[in-house]
Amino acid sequence: MYAQLRETAAELAGVLWREHTVYRERGGGVVIRGEHVRRWISLAPTGGKDRALLRAGRILDGGTTAPARTEVVVDLTAPVAELATTCRRMLAEVAAAADGSADPGPSRAGRPGKARKAPKAPKAPKARAARTGRSRHTGAGSWVVLVLVGVAVAAWAYTLFGGPGY
Repeated sequence: MYAQLRETAAELAGVLWREHTVYRERGGGVVIRGEHVRRWISLAPTGGKDRALLRAGRILDGGTTAPARTEVVVDLTAPVAELATTCRRMLAEVAAAADGSADPGPSRAGRPGKARKAPKAPKAPKARAARTGRSRHTGAGSWVVLVLVGVAVAAWAYTLFGGPGY
């Protein structure tokens, strides 16, 4: 499945953007990044034969990717031009969402009856705990507890198995 996704993604990337990067993601899918347009598209396996989950999103400042704004299940046996049309429609929705304009409504890209997921409300950034100079390694207090537990276990084992035979 990965070979089919990779081949389809390479063809699709060539149709969509002159400048692009195609790479494999952790989940077994393929990502197409268009740095110059600050957008990304991914193709991920769905478990069905010749079907893939197509997702689109933005590339944020610093090069990180924002979560997908739209997603749809597509047929990989469809012509590349048809897949490119679906991708362009999804990218237009991502651009509209990024500009803050009104939500264009559910996507009808791909199969009829498959609407895109409703966008989630943006979450507030999590506050990071201030570093107090402590490292993430085991502290001295933890070592003392570990040694005392070890001594207690050793004493119990000694009396049970090898202690003086009273």
